[in-house]
Amino acid sequence: MAATPLREHSLSPRIMRRMPDAHEPGPGDSTALKGKRGLRRLMNATCYSIDGFAAAWRHEAAFRQELLACAVLVPVAILLPLAAVEKVLLIGSLLLVLIVELLNTAIEVAVDRDSVRIDPLGKRAKDYGSAAVTIVLLIAGMTWVTILGSHYL
Repeated sequence: MAATPLREHSLSPRIMRRMPDAHEPGPGDSTALKGKRGLRRLMNATCYSIDGFAAAWRHEAAFRQELLACAVLVPVAILLPLAAVEKVLLIGSLLLVLIVELLNTAIEVAVDRDSVRIDPLGKRAKDYGSAAVTIVLLIAGMTWVTILGSHYL
């Protein structure tokens, strides 16, 4: 037996007439941006990523500091006489820091959007994100110390 949408069974016809169809976006509705395919989807995704980088640069001091550290350390990793896999590990550990910082920032923004009052669950979510950043910074530091230490100490 085919499943029918719940809204057909649970809402009266009068209420259903007032509800917009799921595929008809209302004002401020992001569904108009969903479902793009091919090149348009790729272009949209690229623009959203650029917006995310710009917002992180503008609003997050930690992201700026980590990105500047990457701007210095990535060329160092490339120029050092190391095996390709070691260079990938050095650079990858730095990129991982940026990824986790962006995810932590996303958690913080989402929690703050919901409420700026200090809520125990919101604080816990932010603390988890901060702990994740600390762990990835330790991983990056250990990667750099281990690889450079094995060659130069």
